[in-house]
Amino acid sequence: MAKLTQDELLAQFEEMTLIELSEFVKAFEDKFDVTAAAAAPVVVAGGAAGGAAAEAEEEKDEFDVILTGAGEKKIQVIKVVRELTSLGLKEAKDLVDGAPKPVLEKVAKDAAEKAAESLKGAGASVEVK
Repeated sequence: MAKLTQDELLAQFEEMTLIELSEFVKAFEDKFDVTAAAAAPVVVAGGAAGGAAAEAEEEKDEFDVILTGAGEKKIQVIKVVRELTSLGLKEAKDLVDGAPKPVLEKVAKDAAEKAAESLKGAGASVEVK
């Protein structure tokens, strides 16, 4: 059997999915009775990080709506915050006064966009992350 170079091995790892790579690491640990916990991130970072990072960005399905400023119509912004959350008047006012603060966390993209539009319509400045 021909010995593979390091570049050839890395090329093979680049073609693997993260699940396949994880299964390979487990098999490697079993075969050689070692723990690859420290080496696994290096292999993932060196071999598949470029593709995996791009996939993670594309597949993001949870967003945070962050109030960065209340603007001039603070009362309207407080009303919208109360509509979007289950906060009482005092809690909503404290959230608006303490901006930048998250209004909604880990919500779907469409819900985050609707909330951002509502807050912007009330005069607030908003960020969706």
